[in-house]
Amino acid sequence: MIDKTVMTFHEKFRQYDLGEGHPFRGDRFVNAMRFFEGQGLLGLSEISVVKPEAVSKKELLMVHEERYVNLIFRLAEERKPYDIETPVSPEILEAALLVVGGSITCGKAVFEGKAKRAISLGGGYHHAGRNYGGGFCLFNDVAVLVEYLRCNYDVNRFLILDYDVHFGNGTSDIYYRDPSVLYISLHQDPRTLYPGTGFVWQIGEGAGEGYNVNVPLPPGTGDDTYLYALEKVFVPLAEEFQPDVVIANGGSDAHFADMLGDLGLTVNGFFRLSRLIRETSNKVCDGKFILIPGSGYNPKVLPFCWYALVAGAIGLEEINVKEPYTPPVEPAFCRKKVEETVAELKGLLKKKWKCFR
Repeated sequence: MIDKTVMTFHEKFRQYDLGEGHPFRGDRFVNAMRFFEGQGLLGLSEISVVKPEAVSKKELLMVHEERYVNLIFRLAEERKPYDIETPVSPEILEAALLVVGGSITCGKAVFEGKAKRAISLGGGYHHAGRNYGGGFCLFNDVAVLVEYLRCNYDVNRFLILDYDVHFGNGTSDIYYRDPSVLYISLHQDPRTLYPGTGFVWQIGEGAGEGYNVNVPLPPGTGDDTYLYALEKVFVPLAEEFQPDVVIANGGSDAHFADMLGDLGLTVNGFFRLSRLIRETSNKVCDGKFILIPGSGYNPKVLPFCWYALVAGAIGLEEINVKEPYTPPVEPAFCRKKVEETVAELKGLLKKKWKCFR
């Protein structure tokens, strides 16, 4: 059964285009929606596509420092980049504010009972911290969503699952000392990829110790080993933590053909991943689940993977999508390495979590 789902999309999302030759192009959003339409997804009566409004400066300040927000607005006006890989312009800023607004719209829909689940298309800017950006990210829509729900709907316990190939350093930093947010990230070994952090021993500090959970994966990790890690870490922690909502962000960059990562997921792997998150949210928080698919740097596979993620999230039983490339065989060492990482993580966290004892 497919429950009512809200999906946010605005044609101006395409303005989040970081330029010719840059891996982050603005056509990703339209191409994904076109693919969804071709697969019949947007024709389902249970799915409602909503055009979001831009987030306000006041709402950004729930997460970001005022000096940083003012800096981004000034850089946009002057058409100057934040850093070498993150340009800023009035058009990019307008799109960024709409994307963050999309995440808020999704949160409203779920907590006002208009939808069981929601899809914030094109979000997940998890490299932005309270007073910094980078990694193609200006504002952290995941954190703004958390703070908006906390302030407006008295939501107290959040589980963020970050399945992007890159570690979400911004989200992790924001909630590193916060026990109300359980942040779980599966990502490629940070010794091999930007941003170079997200190690297994980084488990939070102070009251937040034990609430920052990193599962670094060796390059080449495929579907079955990835799902093994999710089942051994995400599922038991979610069941013990009992969040009020599950927020999951990532995109297609853990796919084996992505240009900026080296993990080995397939399109079907993303479908299985999303279904597992959905099933877990059904058990722990009455199905309240917000999916935020936004990353991916191979334009050929991105629409397939985003579709697989959305299809799994809304409860489709199967997808009829042919993998555009031949999947590689997972290197033999990957499973053993991931099993060792999971065992190490359980040892670090068993003081906090009964499920790891």
